[in-house]
Parts: sequence; C-alpha cells; structure tokens
Amino acid sequence: MIILYGIKNCDTIKKARRYLETQGVEYQFHDYRVDGLDAELLNSFIAELGWEALLNTRGTTWRKLDEAHRASITDAQTAAKLMLEMPAIIKRPLLYAPGQPMLLGFNESNYQQFINEV
Repeated sequence: MIILYGIKNCDTIKKARRYLETQGVEYQFHDYRVDGLDAELLNSFIAELGWEALLNTRGTTWRKLDEAHRASITDAQTAAKLMLEMPAIIKRPLLYAPGQPMLLGFNESNYQQFINEV
C-alpha cells in the first residue's frame, strides 16, 4: 500500500494527489494535522532520509521562527522535537511503499519511476 504523507492544504500535496489519481494509483493519504505524527514514525523518516532533508527551511513555518529557535536546531533530536510540535515544518510530500526507498518532494518523473517499481 502506497502512503502519501503531508498536509491537506499544501499546494504540492494537491499536485501529488492529482498526479497519483490521474495515474490510477491507489494510495492512502496521511495528513499530519488530522491523523497525527508520532515520534516512532518520524524517527523512521529521519533514519532513512536524514533530518536535514525533512526539515523545510524554505517554508513560512520556518521563517516565522525567531533566529534563536532556528539556531537551536542542530541535530536529529532537536529537529525531531520541532517537527513533532510543528508538523507543517516537515518537507512534503513524502511517498512511502513497503520495500521501496521513500520519496521526498514531488516530481512527475520520480513519481512515475516510484509507481513502476511498486
């Protein structure tokens, strides 16, 4: 089962969902805000992708943090704590299927390759 992780109102999530649906791909959508995010799941993402890749430092949520708070995010532990408190700061979408490397972000050709390998 393919799972798409993210936040429902994100424009990139909307593009990813539209793409999967037009390709006829069955998937489950996991909204961090509605369905939650626990430390175990987040730590599995960090273990595979790295906290630096997961932390969206380009988004509004990051930019709204004060400089001292941003400077305090220096490792996986501090990043995970922030991501659990503010799931909107996690880069998205994140596409998951058992036995496949996770795919972070949206790109049609990468999604097509991911789908073909599932």
